[in-house]
Amino acid sequence: MRLFADHVFVTRTDGLSCETDEALVPLMALSFDYGGTRVPASDERTRVFRSDAGGLEAIERDRHSEQDARRVIERLGAVELACFEAIAPPDGCDADYALRPEGDQHSFCAFTARALASWRSLGWRVEVDATYPFRVVEQEAAWYARLEACDAPADWFGLELGVEVDGVRVDLLPVLLDLLERLDADGGLDALAASCRATWALRVSDTHHVTVPIDRLKALLRVVAELYQGERCGRIFPEARAGALIELDSLLRGTGAPLAWTDRTGLTERARARLAPLRPAVMPAGLQATLRPYQAEGVMFLQRLREANLGGVLADEMGLGKTLQTIAHVLIEQTEGRLDAPVLVVAPTTLVGNWVREIARFAPSLRVLVLHGPERHARWPDVPSAHVVVTTYPVVVRDEDRFAEQPFHLVVLDEAQNIKNARSQARRALERVPAAHRLCLTGTPVENHLGELWSLFDWLTPGLLGDQLSFRRFWRQPVEQRHDAERLEALRLLIGPYVLRRLKRDVARELPPKTELSVPVELGRDQRELYEAIRVAAHADVRRAIRAKGVAASAVAILDALTKLRQVCCDPRLVAMSAARGVHDSAKLETLLELLRDQLAAGHRVLLFSQFTSMLALVSESLRAREIGHLVLTGETRHRQRVVDAFEAGQADVFLISLKAGGTGLNLTSADTVVHYDPWWNPAAQAQATDRAYRIGQTRPVFVHNLYVAGSVEERVLALQEKKRWLSSTLLGDGPTGSALEEAEIEALFAPIEG
Repeated sequence: MRLFADHVFVTRTDGLSCETDEALVPLMALSFDYGGTRVPASDERTRVFRSDAGGLEAIERDRHSEQDARRVIERLGAVELACFEAIAPPDGCDADYALRPEGDQHSFCAFTARALASWRSLGWRVEVDATYPFRVVEQEAAWYARLEACDAPADWFGLELGVEVDGVRVDLLPVLLDLLERLDADGGLDALAASCRATWALRVSDTHHVTVPIDRLKALLRVVAELYQGERCGRIFPEARAGALIELDSLLRGTGAPLAWTDRTGLTERARARLAPLRPAVMPAGLQATLRPYQAEGVMFLQRLREANLGGVLADEMGLGKTLQTIAHVLIEQTEGRLDAPVLVVAPTTLVGNWVREIARFAPSLRVLVLHGPERHARWPDVPSAHVVVTTYPVVVRDEDRFAEQPFHLVVLDEAQNIKNARSQARRALERVPAAHRLCLTGTPVENHLGELWSLFDWLTPGLLGDQLSFRRFWRQPVEQRHDAERLEALRLLIGPYVLRRLKRDVARELPPKTELSVPVELGRDQRELYEAIRVAAHADVRRAIRAKGVAASAVAILDALTKLRQVCCDPRLVAMSAARGVHDSAKLETLLELLRDQLAAGHRVLLFSQFTSMLALVSESLRAREIGHLVLTGETRHRQRVVDAFEAGQADVFLISLKAGGTGLNLTSADTVVHYDPWWNPAAQAQATDRAYRIGQTRPVFVHNLYVAGSVEERVLALQEKKRWLSSTLLGDGPTGSALEEAEIEALFAPIEG
């Protein structure tokens, strides 16, 4: 048997036209040995003559054995050339068999490996042409990896990754990067799995390949993707991504083949240290709190970030004590003499007072300075002597130059989703603040799309997720548009060492149950007709805007139209249109008043949230008419803490809160009932509001009532919320998120009420 390859011409027809393509395919020439005389399989003679001492001897050909040999070849997938009607072999070709030309290097190499092993096991003599391009390295390839530090930029490294063949090292990293780029264009690693191949052939020379099992190749590509993220220029990666090397080391050692791992930089060991079990931290005597086990673990996590000089995210669910864990971490730094500069806490304005109170309560030995309000300028000289400086995002923007000149030991961003927009003024101002360490506190690292995660990490650990353009191409588009599970898993593993996420259901088992209830509301005739009239007009406006400017540039028109529909659902009086003045019924308000009556009669205390402060005013008016005591908290409330304290002291059993003003920073565990009057796009905001009551300290079961108008835009908003939950659920363990609205989703939102 002789194995070689040549180009054949293949004619393909679709019924209308014919095309001829040139294809390089494996060819086989079969011959039989009769006592030293070789007879080509194509020779049709029935007898073979051989010479011996007595002259010529005639030998009858063994057609039965020859046919058995042909069947061996055909079982491996080869086909007689005569059977290919559309194939024209090259002139002078002495081949008897060929593989189907629609194959590729992977199927051809798989054939070579199977065929050679099969033929040799039968005792066949096989000649392989020296230029045959589909040979396979037969012995298990020895892998190697070599790491080098780059001269510039600092903290970047180069990797050589490949196999050793006959004593020669072949770097396969360019091959893997090329393959990764091609797969990205064809559907990602899911497309690799869909190929149904057991192995993949990687070229190591003009003639030879190494075969890699598909599962191992997927794992290799996931590691390479994590290291390079589509940044092929220079083939270098930052130290922040070195965690992928641990997986690479484990993967290659798991092959059973020899492995040479060379790392004189110490990078691999530093990466292992980041993944090592957390070391116990001794809580300082000055901490006036007994930490729960998960809170102590959180402090250990923060200490490890500091030891490794890494930025990170404490992403515990709302109500689990992120503030306390951070205070304990700062106090450790102070008592152990590492606080050589102040800690800067940047928080929403509504949480400044909460930070001051919590530090005074849990770590009274820490000197706290507040930079807020017009009097802050006089306090700047005292900043260097403070242990903790508390300020707000707007102040950081207004005093950007002063903050840029003041070094800090640690910068803590509370409700860090405030910098989810990478182009915001706050985000740019915080870039200039000099700090040895950086920390984000947020229960919702991803609210709307993965670009927000990039913004956090680009501030925390520059380089980890690449630049914004490469992140969009390499992570966002595959995950958000194709739901690429492999790429999402790679991203989860990449950010894993930098994020600590715990859920109440997992760590606060003493919390009572929380029950979510959906409360559909049916509109009356007049209100329904008003809804439909506004819907038809608004839908037409939106379609015109999209045709003229596209979806992205029509955001204002879309939001305005949807707001009108949501207002109709809440109460016709919210709609500033003459047609709405004649509609006096409000089905949802009536449902709410009945719900409140029942809840108050049963001894429950209620938090009511709405996006619209004008709706809260209408609810307040109705409650006053019924002599139901209540309190109101909106962005206009001047003495926020006094109102909160009044509710917690029992001065009223109903608390009306705007979602924006009350979504964070409140502890209202005296309430056991939460009502969301109107659904919002991002259920994370609603979950944060619910967590004002469902948090540590709550002793009673909590019931959450979600009101919505059946069949309306509100019901479709709820459906979109569910559709967009999957991403953060996989990335962080729970929580909602999603990408921008697509045109089909917009059309669905403006559909008429069914029934």
